[in-house]
Amino acid sequence: MKNICILLALTGMFLGTISAQDISPNAIGLRIGDSDGFGTEGNYQRALSDEIRLEFGLGWRIADDFNAFRLTGLYQWVWNIDGGFNWYAGAGAAVGQFDFDDGFGDDFSSFFLNAAGNIGIEYDFDIPLLLSLDFRPEIGITNDLDDSLEFDIALGIRYQF
Repeated sequence: MKNICILLALTGMFLGTISAQDISPNAIGLRIGDSDGFGTEGNYQRALSDEIRLEFGLGWRIADDFNAFRLTGLYQWVWNIDGGFNWYAGAGAAVGQFDFDDGFGDDFSSFFLNAAGNIGIEYDFDIPLLLSLDFRPEIGITNDLDDSLEFDIALGIRYQF
């Protein structure tokens, strides 16, 4: 029985060191992708612990017939794969405003609220650079134009401090 307790304690300590990683307290940069015209997003990440962080983004788009902005907030869990490679998953929401011109003289403007999920992989370099590739599905909760499921795949480039 004593050997089993020692073995369980050592296994617990070993597993604790495997999952532990140091995520940067702060990271700021760009998330470059495509989500129904939003494209680039200014992005900020704030660590709450070694394995949990918040991510905030401001996406915008100005085009001939479509103008929009979106604020996104996500709660993320981060797990180490190996070395500087991490994977993460999270959930959150996005709010925003869009203006649409249908080309026939009719303008349409609306507020929207979306539920968002997030899953991705990132590499934390030895220099203060973090590269990520993630997938963010969103579904419209309140939206007068479209409440369908949207998919967003993006590359993130962030400076860590």
